[in-house]
Amino acid sequence: MRDVATMNEKAQAWLGNLLGWGQRRQADHAEKLYAEAVRLARNPAFFDTYGVADDVDGRFDALSLIVALVMRKLKTLDDDGKALSQQLFDSMFADMDLSLREMGAGDIGVSKRVRAMAEAFMGRLESYVDTIDNNDKKSFSAALNRNLFRGNETIDPLANGLVDYLFALVKEIDNLPAEQVLAGKLDIK
Repeated sequence: MRDVATMNEKAQAWLGNLLGWGQRRQADHAEKLYAEAVRLARNPAFFDTYGVADDVDGRFDALSLIVALVMRKLKTLDDDGKALSQQLFDSMFADMDLSLREMGAGDIGVSKRVRAMAEAFMGRLESYVDTIDNNDKKSFSAALNRNLFRGNETIDPLANGLVDYLFALVKEIDNLPAEQVLAGKLDIK
């Protein structure tokens, strides 16, 4: 009887691996998209030209902004896009967790901080997507000032060109072929 159970377990494991292959492949695409978002968020223009703080908070906010723009595109794609959007979110916050641990935060503190960061991200996502979808540059500028610039009134994202830069970036992301985005490639300079 044990031989049959062993064969059955092996068959189930093989089938599970086969069926899970698509999920692993999609997770790989999410990791690629996350790496692309990090690359775009590290654009020196954010910090040198537009005035984003070049510190942990500023980098998180710039990354949140770019990931929000990519997730906005993914949500317009079929169920694969929606699933990839969730995996992109998961990849980002797994990285945030790891980064906080590497910076020396304790186990208890990390989960609380990551939860707070995820909640902040979700608020930013909603705000950014709503203003972009309504082509409301003034409200988008206000959202950027509130989030990306942490309320620094001396920086005006509308006047300094950041809003126009981001609307152009949104257009580039929107024009990418679905297959390319679903494969984890942004190909944006």
